[in-house]
Amino acid sequence: MAAIDELLQIMRTLRDPRRGCPWDRAQNFASIAPSTLEEAYEVVDAIERGDWSQLRDELGDLLFQVVFHAQMAAEQNRFDFDSVAAAIRDKLVRRHPHVFAGAAAAPGLAEQSEQWEAIKARERGAAHAAAAVAGAAHAAAAVVAAANSAAAGAAMADSAAAVVPAAGDRATGVAPSELDGVASALPALTRAVKLSKRAARVGFDWDHPEQTAAKVAEELREVLQAMQDRDGAAPSAHVTEEVGDLLFAAANLARKLNVDAESALRAANVKFERRFRHIEAALRAANEDIAQTPLARLEALWDAAKIAEDKAEHVPSPASPPA
Repeated sequence: MAAIDELLQIMRTLRDPRRGCPWDRAQNFASIAPSTLEEAYEVVDAIERGDWSQLRDELGDLLFQVVFHAQMAAEQNRFDFDSVAAAIRDKLVRRHPHVFAGAAAAPGLAEQSEQWEAIKARERGAAHAAAAVAGAAHAAAAVVAAANSAAAGAAMADSAAAVVPAAGDRATGVAPSELDGVASALPALTRAVKLSKRAARVGFDWDHPEQTAAKVAEELREVLQAMQDRDGAAPSAHVTEEVGDLLFAAANLARKLNVDAESALRAANVKFERRFRHIEAALRAANEDIAQTPLARLEALWDAAKIAEDKAEHVPSPASPPA
């Protein structure tokens, strides 16, 4: 038996109502979702550290999350692991017509990316059409049910009005949008970049990064103004809103500069942690309590950490020829 088949069987056993694990049986999609997100981040962490053995293990943990979700879906007769695999198989074939369908390949990576986005847009349009059909079927069923009820007259009209979506709308009543498919559960920074990228595809974008940078400066000024208007130390709703606008503008600037915002922020986190640990080490060596150390000294130690890093970056390797 292949390892994947064994894994699927283990998952079925864990969820077995009679002899399965009580914890695994108690889980549902919502309770497992945070673990799914956490495992994805741990995959990224292993990649960034270059720990390939750990990466293998973390990919296994992430695969188990897929298997877990698929098993719960199968129990509800929604879909199973095979249909998940088939869906991604079909999507990859559909989105690579130049590889699998004999279509002409895009001449460059940028053109290939545009082709990819165009295919995705067509897929979203097809999804909207399917949702509209499903909505119409639901509306028809509701009308029939109302017609068969004791209060057929008024109930039928109310039911139809409640469930029939407007023309062009999805079954949920929300009109199709260029922003469809940008998952709300994404990390906020990643989602900000994706939303602004989608809007940019239809022309809602600055022409130059300098204009985007000016928007960041504008949003910062609005944060400062909101700070002056607040009452007390607690952040007001206005301050919170303006800080959100500032962060969104900064994410948009990263996109305009072709900088991966999530990676850039992770790198900044690592740098902050490294320099702060330098401060802690220096104070331990001097037998000083960091909590009792004046801010001016902490800032001096921070600057010393920066200088040490800059010097280390400019030290030539032994194999490097002299300048």
